[in-house]
Amino acid sequence: MAVFLCKCGKHLSTTESPNDIELRVYTDREWDSITQNDSVDPLAIPFPKYDVWKCPQCARIYFFDSESGKPVKTYALEENNLVLLTLIGLPSRFLFLEGVGEK
Repeated sequence: MAVFLCKCGKHLSTTESPNDIELRVYTDREWDSITQNDSVDPLAIPFPKYDVWKCPQCARIYFFDSESGKPVKTYALEENNLVLLTLIGLPSRFLFLEGVGEK
């Protein structure tokens, strides 16, 4: 797969290499089994179980089955209620805490 239309309307393409669309994502267990040896040959590193793409426009994340090429999971950012707090002693800096003050 080299081209995909994101739900936001952005055309995603991995035809150029390198690109900012395709991510190499391994679980900790997968990476641990890859790096069991003292040295890792970069050419011997297997491809991850899923192809992961990130849309640069909406930040939606797609997980594609590496065998079928079909999307199996999609994650989108949520609009969360955030409370803005001033850090004590640092009035020019702010901290966003999720869920504080919600009823």
